[in-house]
Amino acid sequence: MSEQPRKRLPLRWLTLAEIVGIAALIIAGLGYLDAHRERGQAERARADAVRERQAEANADAVKRSFLMTGTVDKSGDRVRLDAAHPDQIIQTQTVWFPASVRADSVETTGNPRLEAGWIEGGLRKTAGKAKTGRVPVGVLTVYIDNGETRTDRAIYWLGYSLHPRPLRGDRIELEGLSVGRRGVTGDLQAAADALWAAR
Repeated sequence: MSEQPRKRLPLRWLTLAEIVGIAALIIAGLGYLDAHRERGQAERARADAVRERQAEANADAVKRSFLMTGTVDKSGDRVRLDAAHPDQIIQTQTVWFPASVRADSVETTGNPRLEAGWIEGGLRKTAGKAKTGRVPVGVLTVYIDNGETRTDRAIYWLGYSLHPRPLRGDRIELEGLSVGRRGVTGDLQAAADALWAAR
């Protein structure tokens, strides 16, 4: 059997209109890719700007938030309270202890502090045999920040230790202060009572 030679397809040149059409398709595709890339870059830039604004807002919120530190005096009878941020100035404070430790609140003006004498009798009755511990303290603070009067409501833990004395009750020595809960709503004495009961 003899093989027949294959027929070659006729070679045809593209017309000018077809060349222009293909070039237009290529240009349109490149334009679409470029626009898509620019849109992605713009969205990333917007997302970066939003993240940056959120980080600045968070940093500003942290700066504006109120936190106290406590410095115990040498005798252990008093804890001096100060704002952690030096531009915040404490004006007044109302302090609540658990009702079994101290039934009424204590108010300070211009001299923020916690004193062992405020809770001495109550701790002797309620601390039991424990010689060290922490008592929750509800603190409502009025302070000045950037010229504005603000308030803070928080629970702090006041560390203490009991030291026996002959012929007298145990001496209460204050150990330090740490933050328990911030932004407390409602009755601060009730919050301190609940934490004291759950200890």
